Amino acid sequence: AWAVFGSLAAAATGGLTGPLAVWCLTPLAAAVALDGRRMVSGAAALSLFAVALALWVSLTAGGPRPTPIVDLWLSILAFSTTGTALSATVMRAFRRRGVRIDRAEIALGRLEELVAEQPHLMITIDHDGRISSAFGTAPAGVPVDALFSQGLIAAAHHPDRPALHTALLRAASVGEGEVAFTPRAALDREVTLGLRRLKDGRMIGTLRDSTVQQAREAALETARMEAQSLNAGKSRFLANMSHELRTPLNSILGFSDIMRQRMFGPMPDRYAEYAQLIHESGRHLLDLINDVLDMSKIEAERYELHLETFDAREAVSAALRLVRVQAHEAQIALRGVLPPQPLMIEADKRAVKQITLNLLSNALKFTPAGGAVTVSLRGDHGAMELQVADTGVGLSPDDLQRVGRPFEQAGPAGARGMGTGLGLSLVRAFSQLHGGETTIESTLGEGTAVTVRLPVVKLEAGGASTGAKIIPLHAPR
Repeated sequence: AWAVFGSLAAAATGGLTGPLAVWCLTPLAAAVALDGRRMVSGAAALSLFAVALALWVSLTAGGPRPTPIVDLWLSILAFSTTGTALSATVMRAFRRRGVRIDRAEIALGRLEELVAEQPHLMITIDHDGRISSAFGTAPAGVPVDALFSQGLIAAAHHPDRPALHTALLRAASVGEGEVAFTPRAALDREVTLGLRRLKDGRMIGTLRDSTVQQAREAALETARMEAQSLNAGKSRFLANMSHELRTPLNSILGFSDIMRQRMFGPMPDRYAEYAQLIHESGRHLLDLINDVLDMSKIEAERYELHLETFDAREAVSAALRLVRVQAHEAQIALRGVLPPQPLMIEADKRAVKQITLNLLSNALKFTPAGGAVTVSLRGDHGAMELQVADTGVGLSPDDLQRVGRPFEQAGPAGARGMGTGLGLSLVRAFSQLHGGETTIESTLGEGTAVTVRLPVVKLEAGGASTGAKIIPLHAPR
């Protein structure tokens, strides 16, 4: 509108040489006064349009030029109105700029106040290594005045200055760094300096008191070393115990076996029964020792699997044979559901046998007379799946949360004292060592099913089994 009005006024008073021609530049002058970079380009285009329009009107219409006296008054009117408008615009622009400056100063003051209240000291390091600004709370032993007058390196204890200098050079090179040093004015304190390089080459540093943190880390390291030492001592103790207990136990087992089989001649039945009890107790004690030693090695990550290729049915059948007498005496039906074809796996044979034996022992321990224990074995897409299910007392939800931890026992109180609580924990540990998993499903009063899945099947020897062979197991008569 200003451009059209200015061009028409100029054309009506003599064109571009008339007294009102200056009004054509009003849009450009207003944009400059408002200090709007985007507005200047648009206003310049409007002013050029107004000049062109005034020139076209003056050339085509050719209006008469006013008399000298009218020309004078029109010139005064044009310059006064334009000057007034420009003055008002400039004043308005200055007021706006003043408001922005005031707001910026208030925001800067709040920011400085927040920075000054932080528990660390933030410093700005120039290109020549001098401290140009500092905000926040200085750590004990690092006076701010000394930083400005003597520099950052002078604030450190003499032995720590080379490390501090190296950290500064590294931060200037790679962009960041961190170093801990003892302040010269407080030798009992520890200060950590974090450095970060800015785009202009200066660096921002953060100084914080890390005395408590360093002490905590030192205490943790000491505790870790002590724990390692205790663990090593435990391992040595268990190794010594293994030797000291196994040697006499083997003698006891050997002589009691000779006595119960009457190899050196006849003996009264009562003494033969005593020899049988001695032999069974010795075997039980040896099994407990082996369980404790195995768990100790697993916890210390020193247990090594001895992988070999074998038929999984052999290990499961061997475990079934070991417990069939116990199942017969407890009047518990024991059966195995094994695949009709060989199930070749690559695993630790002793561990697989121990997994099966531990699961069977637990199932028999918590199954009353007249119950049943079933062992199922099958191959499933590269994995061996072993399940031991019983019709025993089952487990409560609380017991399910605890079972499987070392030395944790669940089930009826009368049966808990019959073991060490390592059976299921060893099963889970052996399974994890093979990259497998163990799942437990149980209903209180109905029974428990434990499934072990190991990814150890040799697929080239045979895929997943499609059939099963039920083998009822009876105790020898």
